[in-house]
Amino acid sequence: MLDIEYLLWLQNFREATGNFLTPLMEWVSVFSIRWLLIVPVVLYWCINKRDGLFSMTSLGVSRVLNAVSKLTVCAYRPWIRDARIIPAGDSIKTATGYSFPSGHVMTATPVYASIAVLYGKKLELITWLCGLGLFLTALSRNYLGVHTPQDVIVGALMGIFAVYLTAKVFAYLDKNPEKENQLIILGLLCCVATVAYALLKSYPMDYVNGKLIVNPKSMMNDSFGDVGLFSGVLIGRYLEKKFVKFSPTGLNNFKGLLISAVGIAVYCWIMFEFRGVIRGFMPSNMSRFLANFVRNFFVIFLWPIVIKLTCKK
Repeated sequence: MLDIEYLLWLQNFREATGNFLTPLMEWVSVFSIRWLLIVPVVLYWCINKRDGLFSMTSLGVSRVLNAVSKLTVCAYRPWIRDARIIPAGDSIKTATGYSFPSGHVMTATPVYASIAVLYGKKLELITWLCGLGLFLTALSRNYLGVHTPQDVIVGALMGIFAVYLTAKVFAYLDKNPEKENQLIILGLLCCVATVAYALLKSYPMDYVNGKLIVNPKSMMNDSFGDVGLFSGVLIGRYLEKKFVKFSPTGLNNFKGLLISAVGIAVYCWIMFEFRGVIRGFMPSNMSRFLANFVRNFFVIFLWPIVIKLTCKK
């Protein structure tokens, strides 16, 4: 139970320091699954189309791997395993479902790692900053008491594996571009298989004080959302390369940067508000899928149409 003892040590540190670092750790945790995701969007729209697509594909692969892993292991959260664990602040409200591996870490890792792979050789500082960002994300999940060390370590390793796998696929496509559609279909089949797995597998049905510890429905919803993210990239990529074929605006194009800024505002609205709009019209799992699908479909296919039409050279 060294993992629990480590979390208790961090908890004692929090209490001894009057939760001095808690706001920072909460911010790092939220940043990793919200604002950090704007970086690949900026890469894709403004700097380098391939690099942005690489980062977003890595993220999609990582999220699907996270969904399958959580549904397979079904590990309970630290405070369920040991009542002495008291999560900090409001973190317990957002830490729903199973614990292993960390979804926050598996969201942040492919973004940080892909940026380090793409630009670290040009500027070593980028690698160090990405490493620091990943370390702080993992530490924040332990510090807040919502994940064990193994949750974040394995999450980081799986996120790095997602980047490695994506790099191999992209290198293969550089030599065999005609195979891209086949790989897109393969990716979509993996998404279908993940949804089927989520719906058909059995789940632990443990109760405490008459209340189900983890509702399988919430885990299905999370997996639908992860599949939605990856599907948005895959379908968006197919349509963009077939019908749009846009070029990034560049960083010296004021009009292009302005159009991209408007797009980022819309992207943030989709990320934060869109699901609330559609939730009342469909089942929760479908609303989660659609909200996440639209988010990446907007980035990969829809807004590039606007960029191409308004930034013609």
